[in-house]
Amino acid sequence: MEKKEKTKMLTPAEMRVMQILWSLPEQRGFAADIMEGFEMPRPALTTLLTFLKILTEKGYVTSEKVGRSHRFIAAVSSDDYTATYMTDAKNTFFGGSLASLVSFFAQRENLSKEEREEIIRLIQNGGQS
Repeated sequence: MEKKEKTKMLTPAEMRVMQILWSLPEQRGFAADIMEGFEMPRPALTTLLTFLKILTEKGYVTSEKVGRSHRFIAAVSSDDYTATYMTDAKNTFFGGSLASLVSFFAQRENLSKEEREEIIRLIQNGGQS
């Protein structure tokens, strides 16, 4: 079976599973570790395992057999996913223009003076805080 591209966007439920996995030490854990990251009511174990299977098929998660269990490992970092997601949004909605994306949010958000100054400082410093 051919793996799907890693650039396939995540559903909100898949994103929640990935956020929990990314938060674990070394971005890896068993299903029980991931389950602990959910608020109550937690999903059924079979539901979580289905999401992990889908994430594996999409290329976001790998697993390794440890005894009779599987340890799940994030195959894509949070930073890499965020960069892909935001680049896709920039290209899809703003014609690839970062200035248009920033302008869109600057016009719609009620930015404080401190936030505006921080954005200007980031731009002047090439993105370094």
